[in-house]
Amino acid sequence: MIKQQANLDWMLKDLAEGVPQTRHVVVLSADGLRMAQYGTDHDTADRLAAACAGLQSLAGAVASELPHSDGRMRLVVIEMDGGFFYLMAAGAGAYLAVLAGEGVDAGLMGQRMRDLVLRIGEHLSSPPRQDGQGTR
Repeated sequence: MIKQQANLDWMLKDLAEGVPQTRHVVVLSADGLRMAQYGTDHDTADRLAAACAGLQSLAGAVASELPHSDGRMRLVVIEMDGGFFYLMAAGAGAYLAVLAGEGVDAGLMGQRMRDLVLRIGEHLSSPPRQDGQGTR
């Protein structure tokens, strides 16, 4: 588990440092638990992860209204005053979230996030919980 965390840390750092204006990078489980982070403290990462759980659920509900959709969310982008928020599916039961400043190159961010998900998808998968506990 420690080796996996170290792998995620440098990969998240690579994304954050490779895209100017990146503020926070968080990997979370579908139920809103922080799995890894870069560029942020634990409290902020936990709040972002919890908010993302609701957002991915909402996006899935909207996606299910499309006739040929499988109902799964792939990417959500929110533009706000001061920046952008990105949430991308990143493996079975896992998501990659990024908060970036308003000067971020949106195309570059999307490309780098996709590249990261493809490179480390197996590291970003979150196994289902049993009896309220994660697997060890």
